[in-house]
Amino acid sequence: MKAKVYVTLKTGVLDPQGNAVLHAAHALGFEEVQDIRVGKVFEITLKQVDEARLKKLSSELLANTIIENFKIEIE
Repeated sequence: MKAKVYVTLKTGVLDPQGNAVLHAAHALGFEEVQDIRVGKVFEITLKQVDEARLKKLSSELLANTIIENFKIEIE
């Protein structure tokens, strides 16, 4: 089984990497782009799915829950 954990910055947290990508998009002529927020995705292969343990892994290792949110998708 596979799971994906999406980690994104919480609203209001500065995103310098997203700002750099936004400026690059504008420099390439994509003026219609108004905002870009950068996050990360973890693809995890599991022997079995235990959603509670996956949440624990995400909150203790994959995301800094002070400044980041995470969302889990199980495939």
